[in-house]
Amino acid sequence: MAKNTLSFVCQNCGAAYNRWQGKCESCGEWNTLAEEDTSGSVPVSIRSKRKGRTFALESLAGKSPDAPRLSSGMTELDRVTGGGFVRGSVLLVGGDPGIGKSTLLTQATSMMARAGHRIVYISGEEAVAQVRLRAERLGLSDAPVQLAAETSVEDIVSTLSEGAVPRLIVIDSIQTMWTDTVESAPGTVTQVRASAQALIRFAKKTGAAIILVGHVTKDGQIAGPRVVEHMVDAVLSFEGEGSQQFRILRAVKNRFGPTDEIGVFEMTGLGLREVTNPSELFLSERDLGTPGTAVFAGIEGTRPVLVELQALVAPTSLGTPRRAVVGWDPSRLSMVLAVLEAHCGVKLSGHDVYLNVAGGLRIHEPAADLAAAAALVSSLVNAQLPTDAVYFGEISLSGVVRPVAQTPARLKEAAKLGFQRAVLPESARGEAGGDAGLSLNAVNSLTTLVAEIAARGSRRGESGGSAEKNATPARFRRGEG
Repeated sequence: MAKNTLSFVCQNCGAAYNRWQGKCESCGEWNTLAEEDTSGSVPVSIRSKRKGRTFALESLAGKSPDAPRLSSGMTELDRVTGGGFVRGSVLLVGGDPGIGKSTLLTQATSMMARAGHRIVYISGEEAVAQVRLRAERLGLSDAPVQLAAETSVEDIVSTLSEGAVPRLIVIDSIQTMWTDTVESAPGTVTQVRASAQALIRFAKKTGAAIILVGHVTKDGQIAGPRVVEHMVDAVLSFEGEGSQQFRILRAVKNRFGPTDEIGVFEMTGLGLREVTNPSELFLSERDLGTPGTAVFAGIEGTRPVLVELQALVAPTSLGTPRRAVVGWDPSRLSMVLAVLEAHCGVKLSGHDVYLNVAGGLRIHEPAADLAAAAALVSSLVNAQLPTDAVYFGEISLSGVVRPVAQTPARLKEAAKLGFQRAVLPESARGEAGGDAGLSLNAVNSLTTLVAEIAARGSRRGESGGSAEKNATPARFRRGEG
């Protein structure tokens, strides 16, 4: 009889050690090592008797009898996946608890089942009656989706192998699945990896598309299935704030499509509603006439998105000022603050700085530098920015405003929403062309923009109120900001 091999496996990243230790050297987490049996799925005595089998080799050219992609019936979901689900592909969907993962998949599977496809929804966390209650609340109880509440992978594969092959299978969630080929508790890294491998093997063999639902830890990472991310074909992240009705579906990894596309949804009482024009939704409750707000014209994949950046600069009594940012890279904010102080004379060492992206959207592109800088200076000098202007441009460490990609698409989206002017890099003026329909204010350096905003604050202080009288460009030059 084969001897069991025990090792200590990190439940966060999957690294294995031959002895227990308090800290995982791979991911740096503490108290995440658990003892597991890693002897293998089959005893050595049985594996040694197994002979390899021959298989047929095929050429690259060939036709499939079925369509290469299966549309979900939801435009935003198809946009993120690259046009639909590829046959034999495995997707991992992660998100915070209660964000709406099960609601999204219930709506998608119901639409596909109504289109005549065999769809199977297997829940390892809820009973069939609970899934039916959600479908009834969403008005989808008449959809011919096949339900089951099961956690054994062997039973699931055996059941799905009977009859016609399902076009789509949803496993909710992968942490609850277990296989008897390994001796570990459900939810451990060994069980999750072995269960996912069995399901992936079934998908590649039969051509059925499988969606695995994964839990998310407190720091935003997909728990357990971190080791599964390398095995699946696509990883989708469902993001959003609990206090906001907006939900963002983003592709983190996709072997069959782009990884920079997003899908925007709105959570309603009847489920998730697709948002075809997210810019209008993000700007629907914009604060007009308030200092410290600027509209950023961004690009998410192939879609232009306009969103409001809100900044608050307040004096502090602390030895170390606070730097808080929501929806943007904190390191990027630190860089913009350093450029403002080094090249523009804006002293922020005695102020707390808060930056927020309205609507719950997360911005990843550096084109938001110019909008963030404009909002910060506007809040510092208490100067209102033009409500009909959009900002975009990357700021270099020397203070030069660098051009960004897809300038015409940004300007076209801004003009469609009623904006009259745009502040953009000087080198992007030629790319914008004369048919943008906007008044272009091209800036070559950040110093020019800071001087314009400071002059606006000075004129406002002279017209009324004494709080803004000291907010002049000369004050910046003296280093008193």
